[in-house]
Amino acid sequence: MNVSIPLVVVLGVVAWIAWRFLGLRVWHAVICLLFGFFLAATSAAPEIRRLVAVIVESLSSGQS
Repeated sequence: MNVSIPLVVVLGVVAWIAWRFLGLRVWHAVICLLFGFFLAATSAAPEIRRLVAVIVESLSSGQS
C-alpha cells in the first residue's frame, strides 16, 4: 500500500490535535495505540487494510 506513510502522518496529526485541543490524555493515546497494535495481530488485519486501501483510493480518485 503506497499511502501507509502519509496516512500514518495524518493520523499522527489528528492524534496531536486531539491531545492539544480536545483534552486527549496520554493514557487514552496509549490505550488506542495498544488496541491498534493488538488488532493488527488478528485475522481481521488484512480485511481492515483492504478497507482502508479502498477508502483512500476512492478519496484520491474523487479529487482528480
